[in-house]
Amino acid sequence: MNADAFLAAVKGKLIVSCQALEDEPLHGSSIMAKMAMAAKIGGAAAIRANSPADIRAIKDAVDLPVIGLYKRGSSGVFITPTFDDAAAVAGAGADIIALDCTDRPRPDGARLRDLLRRIHDEIGKPVFADVATLEEARAATEYGVAMAGPTLSGYIDGPPKSTEPDFELLGAMISTLPIPVIAEGRIHTPEQARQALDIGAWAVVVGSAITRPRTITARFVSALRDGNET
Repeated sequence: MNADAFLAAVKGKLIVSCQALEDEPLHGSSIMAKMAMAAKIGGAAAIRANSPADIRAIKDAVDLPVIGLYKRGSSGVFITPTFDDAAAVAGAGADIIALDCTDRPRPDGARLRDLLRRIHDEIGKPVFADVATLEEARAATEYGVAMAGPTLSGYIDGPPKSTEPDFELLGAMISTLPIPVIAEGRIHTPEQARQALDIGAWAVVVGSAITRPRTITARFVSALRDGNET
């Protein structure tokens, strides 16, 4: 699937991120495949998935396009940080490769411009740029990414200061970039997802609010605890 076909398939729709890390009870490719099946039944237009194993399982389970990534480590640039990681994602069947396009140093020392050129030339898959700032989004666009999202806004120097989506950055990207901008990051409610589309987002990615019961439970517990303390 090329970028145009993917973008046509998700225009104005929901992309569900089906991810569970190793310390989470739902970790496992078979579980993520079932999560993707549930998302498809609920009306999701595409899936975002982490690791070659999960991508393969999900592609076997549902006939939806998949944005693939490979989280390696837990700090610095760890979303598809190297060319080999991007190649593994593509080899697993991902239609789109998502990767960290911030201006931080990559673990292998590669420059983002060179990494994206290799992905385009040697893999031939469209790239979804996860960025934290408008400047990073502009640079990634110049380097040839097919789409971008404010996925990493607020996460660079530790936990985000806000629990809300960064609609300001989303709007700035939409008004500035010549490529589609997909909303992602801390979208917790259907109302926030609708707001993202109203701002002009091409599509909306929602993950934790749908597919991570540990996180969902913690948010409810926090709200009840905070209410009891007032």
